Amino acid sequence: MSGSCFAEVLSELVDLTPPERAALERLEERQRHVRRGAVLQRENEACGELFILRKGLIMSYVLLDDGSRQILRFLFPGDMLGVSSAMYREAPETLCALSDCVVCPFDRSVLSDLMVEHPRLAGMILVYSQIERVALTDRLAALGRTSAKARVAALLLELRNRLRAIDKSIANAFALGLTQEEIGDATGLTAVHVNRMLRQLEEEGLIAREAGRVTLVDERALARAANYVNRYEGLDLGWLPKPRS
Repeated sequence: MSGSCFAEVLSELVDLTPPERAALERLEERQRHVRRGAVLQRENEACGELFILRKGLIMSYVLLDDGSRQILRFLFPGDMLGVSSAMYREAPETLCALSDCVVCPFDRSVLSDLMVEHPRLAGMILVYSQIERVALTDRLAALGRTSAKARVAALLLELRNRLRAIDKSIANAFALGLTQEEIGDATGLTAVHVNRMLRQLEEEGLIAREAGRVTLVDERALARAANYVNRYEGLDLGWLPKPRS
């Protein structure tokens, strides 16, 4: 795999200059293979590295006082991992591979140099951090104020939209790639309740499932049921600084 996955993600939003692309490629010079189930970063432990995910699926989560797990985000190829850890001596979340992955580690100091040399890229990293924050705020609001069906529906839409951003061939069908327990840990539900909600969405003609794949049969109705907003759309980036020549 050549080039920069992170550059491909950012280029969907802005036209990157050759120097900007070259700078992003340097973030991905080293590659590390991570097996499914391996922990890349552990909550409350020191971590001096950040990562770009090139292949696979990663989750971030925290452990609660009762030992239960709350999944915060699912991370996809092209995502920068561990940005929140750059501000702390100890990592505020655990990063764990949900599939066999390839990540590109780099030191915090490399990120510092990038921001000095390329202010627009620094702005884009801020943009993506804020998109994640707003999406997480949506999830928090949903946990307290929406039904179990709405939470599961919103997660299915989010997964499809993120996967489609990196694979334009995806339309309404995609490989789920998550267990019902993992869906439950992201939506505040038990695996049994998740199974019940998936069956309800099927019975209502909103989705179909077969061999680990989900098809969004009636996407508009599903979005209405979920009260879902795609936070990767409707962006206003006119304030970003101009790229340096």
